[in-house]
Amino acid sequence: MTTKERFTRIINRQDVDRIPIKDWPWPGTVQRWEQEGLPAGMDYRDYFGIDKVQELWVDISPRYEVEVIEKTDEYTICTNAWGATYKDFGGGESTPEFLDFKVKDSKIWQETKARMTVDPSRIDWAALEDNHAKWVANGDWIEAVFWFGFDVAHSWMSGTETILMAMIEEPEWVEDIINTYLDKCIAHYDMMWDKGYRFDSIHWPDDMGYKGTTLFSPEIYRQIIKPAHKRAVDWAHNKGIVARLHSCGNITKLLPDIVDTGVDILNPLEVKAGMDALAVKAEYGDKLTLHGGLDIKLWTNPEAVVAEIERLVPKLKEGGGYIFASDHSIPSSVSLENMRVVVEAAKRVGTY
Repeated sequence: MTTKERFTRIINRQDVDRIPIKDWPWPGTVQRWEQEGLPAGMDYRDYFGIDKVQELWVDISPRYEVEVIEKTDEYTICTNAWGATYKDFGGGESTPEFLDFKVKDSKIWQETKARMTVDPSRIDWAALEDNHAKWVANGDWIEAVFWFGFDVAHSWMSGTETILMAMIEEPEWVEDIINTYLDKCIAHYDMMWDKGYRFDSIHWPDDMGYKGTTLFSPEIYRQIIKPAHKRAVDWAHNKGIVARLHSCGNITKLLPDIVDTGVDILNPLEVKAGMDALAVKAEYGDKLTLHGGLDIKLWTNPEAVVAEIERLVPKLKEGGGYIFASDHSIPSSVSLENMRVVVEAAKRVGTY
């Protein structure tokens, strides 16, 4: 069974050979695996015999100048196309430390917004021509990555404090940011679709929680963010494809509204933040396909992680609607051998 067949059938609650397996090792993790026996240059998905999801990207940024400000043996300080200044520690082991932001108020946003043009040059047409037909022939699942929402506005462009304050004091500004980002995504993926490049789903990262609770109230979500989420989902459904939301943290309080948008797949069900995959399955399993929910902290202990797979997966896979993954991504603390153990257990327990 191909990845596309497996994903399609698991989402539609149809008979399938096993649950799909789709996770995200960090670059440093792949480097470790290569040191431990993964052949250099080999796709880790082929090595482990797991499902292949291929991502499509477009550049909707304001294209601010990208420059290196300082470079040492330990870090690099640079700017990004969104106007943020950040410290990159390299090695594929950590997230960057954001130091400053250009777009700190709604006035500067107007200049930024004007730079976010719709332009065919923002799509890598050569990569599409080289890869798309091969992905389709291979039966891979092809996913268009959208870039909009609370998360990317605060983390990549304006800063957490600025956006959280604006959600109370200038909600119309945050709404404009979110909708502008979404408009540009839609415009460019429509361009791609019209050229005959099809994809099976859309996906966007919008982390809205932290440990124990959400970063804002359900009322704020309904007012500022939910309409854009629903618009993205409706756009996908109108094309006959599905929508996947990635939201870290504990977003339990938002789930009724998230389900109401029509989102098809929810990821990553972050255990360390307090998410309970079995509880979500019991409440929303007929409406949401769950993706993740396996505590990554256990993956360095083969016995513990196998026990957790055997505890959770039989219940999560009942009736379909489950894709196997950690509760975020795979750090370099997970060895090649431990990953092999995880994959073998997931296949064994996840077989129908």
